[in-house]
Amino acid sequence: MKSMMKSNMNNAKGFTLIELMIVVAIIGILAAIALPAYQDYTKKAKFAEVVTSVGAARSAVELCFQTEGALANCDAGYRGIPAAVVTTTYENLDTMGIANGVITAVGTAGVDSANYIATPTIADGETVLTWTATSTTTPSCIDKGWCSEF
Repeated sequence: MKSMMKSNMNNAKGFTLIELMIVVAIIGILAAIALPAYQDYTKKAKFAEVVTSVGAARSAVELCFQTEGALANCDAGYRGIPAAVVTTTYENLDTMGIANGVITAVGTAGVDSANYIATPTIADGETVLTWTATSTTTPSCIDKGWCSEF
């Protein structure tokens, strides 16, 4: 009896090779699925800086439009509209320019240099701007889900 217990204890010393291979395969499959999704989520979070900058500039353009009555002079640096961004002041926003109310923001290489363009339009007889969001990068930030149409 004693020898039987001793031999059972000697045999139960860890995992078999097949069990370890199965665990490694499962971890590999999970990593192949999770890593690209994680990278996309981090880029979306980084691109939020670009979206926020465009949102602030939209408010300034709307105020300029209300004051001026037109979009012709609503350029970067005029009537409280933020000056053009061309420095490395921001971590994820590379450049942002505003001309005639159209806001064009471009992200850094960390967000695949994706751009976000907000274009205001004036309906006939209206004093309120409506905005259209576009992106010329392929795939666009709208297609990726990083930014939204207004």
